[in-house]
Amino acid sequence: MTSPYRVCFVCTGNICRSPIAESVFRARLTEAGLDGLVEVDSAGTDGWHEGDGADPRTVAVLDAHGYDSDHTARQFHASWFARLDLVIALDDGHLRELRRLAPTPGDAAKVRLLRSYDLSLDTSGEPSGDLGVPDPYYGGRAGFEECLELVEAACDGLLAAVRNATERAA
Repeated sequence: MTSPYRVCFVCTGNICRSPIAESVFRARLTEAGLDGLVEVDSAGTDGWHEGDGADPRTVAVLDAHGYDSDHTARQFHASWFARLDLVIALDDGHLRELRRLAPTPGDAAKVRLLRSYDLSLDTSGEPSGDLGVPDPYYGGRAGFEECLELVEAACDGLLAAVRNATERAA
């Protein structure tokens, strides 16, 4: 494979859900020995927090579970589709916004809901709203712990899909 497979996780402000997903997935890639083949980052649909670090509650939960928490928020731009292989939305609103931003139908097809990869869920057919990762921003630590659990549950299936994609491209 000549260039790395590129995955970007997207939530609203890029300070809670998508940094958690980025950190968890990066750790899964390292454990699987795929970190040299896959690049991972994250962004937000909005630029409200651009340049800020992750929410302190995000950092606390990631640190407590042994994940990297170094992060700087940024906004997703439609021009990024050209270099990305997979754009992972954290809820239905992000999915709709990202598909709206996509310059081509092929780019829109790169956008998937994270929890559509959760192997414990029945995701046959078109994913529905119950596959979103709830936004923990307006709650307490328990919401951030739930976010981490949902992300971890989906990352094994996502890892399998990315592994298959990188093997096909090799």
